[in-house]
Amino acid sequence: MQKQEQLFARRQRRQRIAIRKKAVGRLRLSIFRSSKHIYAQVIDDAKGVTVAAASSLDTDLRKGLKTGADVGAAKAVGKLVAERAIKAGVKEVVFDRGGYIFHGRVKALADAAREGGLSF
Repeated sequence: MQKQEQLFARRQRRQRIAIRKKAVGRLRLSIFRSSKHIYAQVIDDAKGVTVAAASSLDTDLRKGLKTGADVGAAKAVGKLVAERAIKAGVKEVVFDRGGYIFHGRVKALADAAREGGLSF
């Protein structure tokens, strides 16, 4: 049986290929989920530049969060990254969940980003 890291890398590769097909000039909302925090950034792959970013480590979010590893933190990060992306002039993105399953914190971040004004 394959190791967990290898399976994750396969899912991630599959996801990135699908994103390249769907992107059609749109920016990418990429997320990273660790055991203690969650991070999100809007990336322009054509220029290789991060347009907007937010994480549960941001000082304005840390004060109101109990922990950075729950659904509440993911919702807060989703709203913050959407707000920062719209301020930068981005409204449409393609969601890059990486190798993570669209469930729990990942889904909460995506829903909060949609509520914040991003469309994907």
